[in-house]
Amino acid sequence: MLSIGPDGKKRCFGNKPGEAFYADYHDQEWGVPLHDDQRLFEMLVLEGAQAGLSWALVLKKRDGYARAFHGFDIAKVAAMSDAALAACAANPAIIRNRLKIAAARTNAQQVLLIQKAYGSFAAYLWRFVDGKPVRNRWTDWRQVPTRSPQSDALARDLKKRGMRFVGSTIMYAYMQAVGMVNDHLQDCWRSQQSKD
Repeated sequence: MLSIGPDGKKRCFGNKPGEAFYADYHDQEWGVPLHDDQRLFEMLVLEGAQAGLSWALVLKKRDGYARAFHGFDIAKVAAMSDAALAACAANPAIIRNRLKIAAARTNAQQVLLIQKAYGSFAAYLWRFVDGKPVRNRWTDWRQVPTRSPQSDALARDLKKRGMRFVGSTIMYAYMQAVGMVNDHLQDCWRSQQSKD
């Protein structure tokens, strides 16, 4: 059963005290289809940073990531020097994991190549769900998977391209975050508003 927030809305997450930021993310972003390459890259960086940590922690550091990674400008991140990445590893405003920080640059470089090959990062990504969101109708969180055939395929292809922190579980969470998958539970107010 979903919890009810202070505003009376049933949400999949974000209803605990002090989680207004998480409720806002749930209400305005999670499961909403994204087609903007810069925003898609932002979520790629953030989902990679989340590996092994809580998504709430990453969201709290989102502004720090935006400052450290040039507002998620793909070309600027792809061109970051080793010294700039080392500075990020000392920045308390982000998660200071050297491998995750280095992956942001590597992945940005690969996104630029994908854009050249497919016209946009969005065009490349959305092929994995045939151009439209996968709408699941779960009634309980225990039904929500941590991966899918689509996330397996996406992860496999990204890894083949040299990307890092793009395993199937991370990619499933990414697909949820960018609206390629809509996993709002049936009792959630967002699910009831959904037109797909």
